[in-house]
Amino acid sequence: MGSGTDTSRDIHGDGILILETRHVNALNACYPLTQEELFTWNLDHLSSHPVVKVVQALLFCPAMHQQMEPQSCRTLQSWSDPLPVFGLTDCSDPRPFICRSSRERYMSMKQMSDSQSSQPTVFMNHLMEIYNITQPGLGQKPSGFSSVAQASALLDISVQALKDTQQEGLQPTDMVSLIQLLSVAADIPTQLPADATNHSQGNIQELSQHFISVADSVISEDNALKWQSIKQVVNGPMDVVKSIDRMVTSLSPRLMAETDHLTIHRPNIKLEVRQQTLQDGYRGSSFCGPETEKLTHLDCISVPLQKIQDLHNDGFHKLTLVNTWYGSLRPPVRPGDNSMVPAVTDGSQRYLGTVLGSSVISTTVLGDDQPVSMAVRFQLRHRVQNPTGTVYDPVCAFWDFDLTPEAGGWWNTKGCEVVSKEYGYTVCHCNHTTNFALLLQVYEAQRSPENESALQVLTFIGCGVSLCGLLFTFILFIAVGVPKSDRTTVHKNLIVSMGIAELLLMCSDWASTNEAACFMVTALLHLFFMASFSWMLVEGLLLWSKVVSVNISEDRRMKLYYVIGWGLPVLIVGVTLAVSVDKYKADDHCWLNVKTDTIWAFVGPVVFVLTVNAVVLCRVVMVTVSSARRRAKMLSPSSASKLQAFDLTWAVTRPVLILLPVLGLTWLCGLLVHLSVVVAYVFISLNAFQGLYIFLVYAVYNSEVRNAIKRIKEKRKALSFTNCSQPTSFLPSQRAPVTSWCRSPPTPSSPETSETSGPPSSTPTSLVIKNESFRTESFVSFSLKPASGNQVVQLTGFKPSGC
Repeated sequence: MGSGTDTSRDIHGDGILILETRHVNALNACYPLTQEELFTWNLDHLSSHPVVKVVQALLFCPAMHQQMEPQSCRTLQSWSDPLPVFGLTDCSDPRPFICRSSRERYMSMKQMSDSQSSQPTVFMNHLMEIYNITQPGLGQKPSGFSSVAQASALLDISVQALKDTQQEGLQPTDMVSLIQLLSVAADIPTQLPADATNHSQGNIQELSQHFISVADSVISEDNALKWQSIKQVVNGPMDVVKSIDRMVTSLSPRLMAETDHLTIHRPNIKLEVRQQTLQDGYRGSSFCGPETEKLTHLDCISVPLQKIQDLHNDGFHKLTLVNTWYGSLRPPVRPGDNSMVPAVTDGSQRYLGTVLGSSVISTTVLGDDQPVSMAVRFQLRHRVQNPTGTVYDPVCAFWDFDLTPEAGGWWNTKGCEVVSKEYGYTVCHCNHTTNFALLLQVYEAQRSPENESALQVLTFIGCGVSLCGLLFTFILFIAVGVPKSDRTTVHKNLIVSMGIAELLLMCSDWASTNEAACFMVTALLHLFFMASFSWMLVEGLLLWSKVVSVNISEDRRMKLYYVIGWGLPVLIVGVTLAVSVDKYKADDHCWLNVKTDTIWAFVGPVVFVLTVNAVVLCRVVMVTVSSARRRAKMLSPSSASKLQAFDLTWAVTRPVLILLPVLGLTWLCGLLVHLSVVVAYVFISLNAFQGLYIFLVYAVYNSEVRNAIKRIKEKRKALSFTNCSQPTSFLPSQRAPVTSWCRSPPTPSSPETSETSGPPSSTPTSLVIKNESFRTESFVSFSLKPASGNQVVQLTGFKPSGC
């Protein structure tokens, strides 16, 4: 800043900033962009004083001691709330100086700095005491280090101060100071010549040892609650991880100059650097955290040998593996935030949130000292105990520093997948190298294991009974000769689709052991359940066409119904498979994956069908109630008020009971199963036994089916009577007429005592029989009528009064 000119004024509001030539010349072209800049320039409010001359600065890279060639430089173009927008421009173009931090961050930083100056903490007081005694010539607040020894000495002093003040602990301002110290020290290797001879192997190893010790103290479990108070100044514990990554990656060429294996172990951090020459063969690349190294080999990460061989085939000669384990690291996870990993649950669980459920483990692969990204496999132990009534679903994730960079990054799951879930740990595979962890999605169990088992048994029994009911209904519709109509055709298609779906549901458990069979069963279940709901929609549309006059012929209407009933499900399932075949099926059972958007390929159409059918049912109830009122007034105006309540109740109840099974409205309970286990029992009872309900309403108590059965019985009875009542002879006796009785109908045996009308013809013919055993006024009449080309005798007996 300017020397002696407005130096007391803050650089915000109407403050003035003066940059001298020495400040411009001191710019470091190789210095990476970090989060430590103090404020943001608003270019709309920025103006240059008339006396200020525009000077083009030639930026140098101290690590190379040469002028940088003109090239494209990454610059900050604008802010698109809340993210900055970066771009590339020619490095020779003049650009204004812009810092990335907000005014709030600057004010928080200034407040902490003022507090530290006026009232130093116990740690800072002790640190300065040791500092002034051991290193009086280093200066107070170095903005950079000129040597590895200087950085190592300051880190060593910090380690001593941390040990001496362990009882008092660190204050938030101390943590900020140490994080800034680590960030500056991490850039030491890039600021010094690679061939410097004044840095011995011992100095570099001391630097790395002290660096890890300070970082271990900062991310200690004792400081877990203090990160919240400094979140506006630093982005969190992952800033420490980022500094460690930068330090080790830059130091590794000189750190491993005299050895091929280095391990630094602290209570919360374990760092291992391993180097090998690819021409000498491939050794194991597995790395494990300290707590389980000799036990179950959990918290481990490894690079597949095939990937290492691919590096050799690509021309790399030296391989360096940098592995780090963080035992107490707690990067932020918003408990109620499910935007990163969609959390869709069924009725048995209710999503509560996401927590960090493991250690953080990382690996960096260097091929000839250059970072190379490749696939890794890791397994991490679940570090969160299951409280009673909760369950966890692990998700493999990594910390992405480029995701929301203004916040220092966030968790990402791209390129990572769960390989296997075991009791207490999870195995993952990711197609890149970075910092990995397990995120555990927490669910509240809505049902006990006993209830789950009971619901499964109830579902299986209900589906079996329902399947039998649907089969009997379909057989009755075919066998008894129910008159053909669009209504019965729709019923038959609904019965077929629902019956196949329930049969597949009963067999789905047996297919779960075979991946290909389970996938096929899932697709067929999706298809036939969608067909069932499509035909339920057709039932509603058909009912609407009966209630509201629709001028569409029956043939055209049935073609449309077939397109809706079978064409729409095929389209939905086909599109879903084409778009999301890799996340179509659930991991542990044969059904759609409820943890991805795939489930909406079923839930969405179902909700639409139920909504339409609910509107149809309401309309039917309104028409039925209106008709009941008119009928009550016409039949008995005086007593209409007394019977009105009962009539209206029955007028509402009757269509609801009849239409519920075919309109599928019982599935509305499925939207509420997460509220109570009682609702789950009601839902399964209503829907698992839906086929039985259809059998009772549309077969047993259906007037068309009962009339068809009655006609069959009468036809068989009449045919039997015709076969048994044919006369063999007529004896001329008037006293004792010889009659032939098959069951109850009499057959005349004397032509003298009977009056016949001749042979049967196309017109009905009556036969009247008199008998002396009857009174004179008694008679029995037979009527002969043609039926379907065959003569059938229809008996009508009249018994006069007085007999």
